[in-house]
Amino acid sequence: MAHARDLEATVAFYASLGFECDGRLEDARGRLQWVSLSIRSGTAAPENGGPSIMFARAAEPVVPEQQAVLFYMYSRDVAALRTHLLASGLADGGAYRGQRGPNQGRMVVFDLAHPEYMSAGEIRVSDPDAYCILVGQLG
Repeated sequence: MAHARDLEATVAFYASLGFECDGRLEDARGRLQWVSLSIRSGTAAPENGGPSIMFARAAEPVVPEQQAVLFYMYSRDVAALRTHLLASGLADGGAYRGQRGPNQGRMVVFDLAHPEYMSAGEIRVSDPDAYCILVGQLG
């Protein structure tokens, strides 16, 4: 579970990565306080061991440099996912060079890279709270 400052924006962002809301909790005023997201179809569905993630509304500002959790997921076509994210409005971050921070408040997708541990390719994506999500290419 990770903290997020705007759960509605977080749900919308993770929907672009294929996640759907499968649980939510609102306060007495109707503000979203907690959400559970999962991949709901195909071989990545939770009943098949697929990914799920939970977010809670942050009480304090989210500080990206203190990210205490590493988000890593896989895609069957990471290059097509990058194209989809750009078409969905994420900014093009170009080549990743160790950038830190909230990318001036923008959600960013960086160029496809081929690190030693993921020679098939990997992209970095910055979510609404500037958490880094690494997305690796499935073999």
